[in-house]
Amino acid sequence: MASDVKGASRTQQTQATRRRIVDAAAELFIAEGYAATTLAQVARRAGVAVQTVYFHFGNKRTVLKEAVDVAAVGDDEPVALLERPWLERVRAEPDPRLVIELWLDNSRTIMERVGPIMRVVRDAAATDPEMAAQWKTNAEQRATAFGVLAQLLDDRAALRVPLDEATDILCALLGLELHSVLVDRGWTSDRWQRWVTETLVATLLQ
Repeated sequence: MASDVKGASRTQQTQATRRRIVDAAAELFIAEGYAATTLAQVARRAGVAVQTVYFHFGNKRTVLKEAVDVAAVGDDEPVALLERPWLERVRAEPDPRLVIELWLDNSRTIMERVGPIMRVVRDAAATDPEMAAQWKTNAEQRATAFGVLAQLLDDRAALRVPLDEATDILCALLGLELHSVLVDRGWTSDRWQRWVTETLVATLLQ
């Protein structure tokens, strides 16, 4: 029993250290940019030795990927975005409009968390091939998620456009790029959510 407790304690300590490193890295990436941030700076901000950062992550790209993943789901638990409880609530909703509204409630929260760190990836992708690959991977993951939403609407016989076209429209309207443009022009998250909800309802639903 004592060994089990010690093992659990070590696991918690390891998880806490990893999260401290990820949080420190995310702050630095957002403030200073990907290229300008060093793992030594991340280690200092996290209060660990730089060797500890290398031990847990190996390189800067992996730290950034972890920061994106944490921002997307809101924690560092090993549960994928599409396996989260909020999606079960969406799946159980029979009303297509409410499916969109519930999805947007969560999309807004996710976008507020992940938007700043994804801008780091986007900016770095212009000159860094590894970050370009990361940006492509994240775009594919978003398309997969939006495909799930399109399928939920299609399952309810609610779509006025083909399934593939609905996924394309969701990728465009719920993408980071459009959100960034509107936020940069002074839109609040409330305004973005209202507009996207009404636009999707008018464009996708019969």
